[in-house]
Amino acid sequence: MSFIKKVCILALLVLMTWAGLIFYSGWQMYEAALANCPLEEKVQEVTAQPHFTTLDQLPQVYLDAVLAVEDRSFYHHHGFSFRATGRAVIRNFQEGELAEGGSTITQQLAKIWYFDLNKKFDRKVAELLMAFHIEKDYEKKEILEFYLNSIYFGSGYYNVYDASMGYFGKVPSEMNDYEATMLAGIPNAPSVYSPDVNPDLAEQRRQQVIQCMEQYGYIEKGAIQ
Repeated sequence: MSFIKKVCILALLVLMTWAGLIFYSGWQMYEAALANCPLEEKVQEVTAQPHFTTLDQLPQVYLDAVLAVEDRSFYHHHGFSFRATGRAVIRNFQEGELAEGGSTITQQLAKIWYFDLNKKFDRKVAELLMAFHIEKDYEKKEILEFYLNSIYFGSGYYNVYDASMGYFGKVPSEMNDYEATMLAGIPNAPSVYSPDVNPDLAEQRRQQVIQCMEQYGYIEKGAIQ
């Protein structure tokens, strides 16, 4: 066997060992998170909120905007999307900024409920395992409701009801197209896109949301200004 082949085999063995250790560490992290707080308890905590908002209490344009900018394939994947991850990398490179997220809505929910923001590989494995668990136990409609009632919208608002009331003085069902597209863009970077903090950047982000909606066929070009 040539020296180069030996080096390649050794490198492959090292990589497989590293991947195995990362997966094992992520699995342990996932199991520890569930042992500390079972998924059912997280769900009960969120749905018990005084103003828990269901999908039928939200404007369709808002739901479309969220899916367009956060997870276009939400209703077609089982917690992870190779296509969404690749598409986000390309779009963000083209835009030169974070125009679109790569994690699915279910992955984001898993992170919000259980894990910190560090980007270590084992934490991402744990997040993905939790996303699969959520997808196995709950319907898509429920997952989207959990997400919209758990994400941070900046300025101290931790769910869609509080954000709509806080920013616009309206219950979510009364948001117009402008407000709906504005609100959909904030969770990408709440401290940056909060209209209370950076109204100009919030408007720029809103325009990115509209562009995503147009690009992916949720609205006709120019339908929302």
